[in-house]
Amino acid sequence: MWRGDGFVITFLLHAGPVEFLYYWLHRALHHHYLYSRYHSHHHSSIVTEPITSVIHPFGEHIAYFLLFAIPLYTMALTGTGSIISYAVYVTYIDLMNNMGHCNFELIPNWIFSLFPPLKYFMYTPSYHSLHHTLFRTNYCLFMPLYDYMYGTMEKTSDELYESSLKRNDEAPDVLHLTHLTTPDSIYQLPLGFASLASEPHTSTWYMWLMWPVTFWSMMLTWIYGRTFVVERQRFDKLKLQTWAIPKYNLQYFLPWQNEAINSLIEEAILKAEEKGVKVVSLGLLNQGEELNRYGGLYTRRYPQLKVKVVDGSSLAVAVILNSIPKETTQVVLRGNLTKVAYAIAFSLSQRGIEVATLYKDEYLKLTKSLSATKSEVVLAKGSASKIWLVGDGLSKEDQLNAPKGTMFVPFSQFPLKKLRRDCFYHCTPAMKIPKSLENVYSCENWLPRRVMSAWRIAGIVHALEGWNEHECGYAMSDIDKVWEATLRHGFQPLILNASPNKY
Repeated sequence: MWRGDGFVITFLLHAGPVEFLYYWLHRALHHHYLYSRYHSHHHSSIVTEPITSVIHPFGEHIAYFLLFAIPLYTMALTGTGSIISYAVYVTYIDLMNNMGHCNFELIPNWIFSLFPPLKYFMYTPSYHSLHHTLFRTNYCLFMPLYDYMYGTMEKTSDELYESSLKRNDEAPDVLHLTHLTTPDSIYQLPLGFASLASEPHTSTWYMWLMWPVTFWSMMLTWIYGRTFVVERQRFDKLKLQTWAIPKYNLQYFLPWQNEAINSLIEEAILKAEEKGVKVVSLGLLNQGEELNRYGGLYTRRYPQLKVKVVDGSSLAVAVILNSIPKETTQVVLRGNLTKVAYAIAFSLSQRGIEVATLYKDEYLKLTKSLSATKSEVVLAKGSASKIWLVGDGLSKEDQLNAPKGTMFVPFSQFPLKKLRRDCFYHCTPAMKIPKSLENVYSCENWLPRRVMSAWRIAGIVHALEGWNEHECGYAMSDIDKVWEATLRHGFQPLILNASPNKY
């Protein structure tokens, strides 16, 4: 499992033969003959991003594979190898390669101040960015040692590094606060794999092959422990950003994690306040009732907040109401009764649509909350309605007992597990975004491309309209007003596919 001598051998072989051979191979690739035929493909990205790190011609991939195999095969041949040494080295290669091409300086200065010789053994994103802009300088792999030895280190490297750290980050107008969902969801972020991020998130068997990287990403997330920027977009005159809380779904259901999660959310809101952000929208489980009373906890703690906290419930309700066919006279409401569920039931009752529940406790809660008559909310275990509004807590038995041809419309943040081929499944509350919304290159969790969750859109609309009140806690905005404003700004409803088990 672990051998210290193998770990030392790996480090020495990488710092010695691997870095040395790569340095001279890289310089050779910049000779006009090889550059024009091979390496220019990699340098087509002057402004780099993580995916740039693996864009090479096939011949270069073979050469790099042979170089990186030197420490791994040496450990195997000398009998000093271990699972941890292999995992650490493979993760180190991918991490440093992606970091060097991320085009964002993230290595703090105190590391080099604490241990000055480290500058010979670890490059920075700004250091490698100079290679992509000046081409004939800073040739090293991950360790600038040989650039210093052979005089190819760009003299402005330190100056660029310092100025990159001092550069003020652009403050957004709207901030969407989300979180990681599963351990492999890190690959769905733009800073992960672009190809995976451009498709809706699904669990696939081959992701298990990435377990060493997944494990170390979880460890890094735990050690770093701070909210990080996921995306930046523009819409109209608004600057949009998405930040992620470094917590996973499972942690939100552990009561002893509530304080830590709330601290991270609160810290993000206060940081947004300091930056002059107009609206913060709470996504996924960041607005749980048991966690923070749908975000109301923060506005009660800080009544003078200028930034508006939005949980997006009003738009989520509006999306659900407008997903129901116009001729509907009865719907089944099933799942955990959240703020959104109560608002849906109330709105449907106001429209004269009967709300059927399958269980007595849900029936009693709804009638008590809505002061509804029996004609508006009914207890009907054997309802023939084929419109089911469902949330978290829908059991497998309930779904299997639904009539053939039922349309399941989730009102929760998370999609329903599809168990029926003879039924229709709508996606979670979401809408298509306008073409003028720029820099949307990835999917939002399980949603299709260029589709955003209602909770995220609500924050954008709130800022566009300049509304001066919070929408969090148990308060709700005017549903019709929010819906009309959303349509006016170009967001469009999703249309249910005519085929069962698809949308």
